[in-house]
Amino acid sequence: MRSNILYGVGLVLTLMLVLVVSFIPLLNAEESQFRKQFIENYNANSLQAQTFLIKKNKDSIETEVNSLITEAMAADKNYQDRMYLLDIAAMIATMHIHWNNGSEELLKKVETFQKAEFKKEQVKTEEMERVKEAEKVPGNFVMAAHKEEMAKKGLAPVIYPHWIHRAFFRCKVCHEDIFVMKRNGNNISQANIQEGKQCGACHNGTVSFNASAEENCARCHIFGKQESKPLLDLSYYSHNKFKEIAFRTGSEWKPENLTGGKLPLDKLGFINWIELDKMKAFNPRTSLGESLDTEGIRETSILFQTPNAFLKDVLFSHKIHSTWVKCSLCHPNIFKPELGANKVTMIEMKDGKSCGRCHGRVSFTYADCLRCHSQT
Repeated sequence: MRSNILYGVGLVLTLMLVLVVSFIPLLNAEESQFRKQFIENYNANSLQAQTFLIKKNKDSIETEVNSLITEAMAADKNYQDRMYLLDIAAMIATMHIHWNNGSEELLKKVETFQKAEFKKEQVKTEEMERVKEAEKVPGNFVMAAHKEEMAKKGLAPVIYPHWIHRAFFRCKVCHEDIFVMKRNGNNISQANIQEGKQCGACHNGTVSFNASAEENCARCHIFGKQESKPLLDLSYYSHNKFKEIAFRTGSEWKPENLTGGKLPLDKLGFINWIELDKMKAFNPRTSLGESLDTEGIRETSILFQTPNAFLKDVLFSHKIHSTWVKCSLCHPNIFKPELGANKVTMIEMKDGKSCGRCHGRVSFTYADCLRCHSQT
């Protein structure tokens, strides 16, 4: 008799378990259908259907709203996706208050998430604007790939000013033996620097200040600080300072050759490096240590004819470019090394292709049209 009772209880428990397990996907399917119907009603501006839906599903509203919050806060969601889902949750919670006399706590919960996400996006947008301002000068890069790690150590992101380094080193010194010319493509780390790699190739206490010394951290980690201003408005420059750096780095800086004692600027207010070369106001290094620039300088020029009558043609000087960069930087990955094999368009440049790999990033912007379009 007892065994029959136990058997019966076991059977009931088994059936209950099966029912519960079976009910879970049905409940999710119903919730998914609820959301779908809610959005359809909203888009159709059907207040009557929406009222009926909210009242009918009174008991599952809290579950629906919490499900939306969970989905919204998933790691793979961006700001727009999160706010879209939270907005739906807020509407459901609001209607639940009006038509079901529901608790206001549910709506407050959603609004807490909305406010937090809005604040994070606001901070992110403000930082993006600060980055944009810092990077107006061609070649100024804000290096913030590891900003969380830096923040834990009380450090701001780095502003790397190409324009200061370019005064003493040609681009070919670093690219691409020390750094590949791709933003965030070098995995720069303090460990590598301490081993004499990356920035540590020069910032070793001999060529330039020691980047491994803790007291020097604040010399680079200055994004968002007042100390960064001289890098943004070019006021970091002074005759004596650059002469001293040139002497220490093994390059030359001759301010006496500058017209009026001032740096030559283009029409956008940025340094015109070609004019500096013509003035013989400086002589940057082309290599480090015993390494030599084995690719040399190419003297040829190529005429690019423009299809538009209102724009002059472009005479591309290999001499100017190969003075600064190695031939292998462009050939064959960016440009095929055959005459007439490369179609160059302004749209490509804007997207960072062809000439846009440098111009508009570390070299003068393509907005300065007549710097290139000068041939009649």
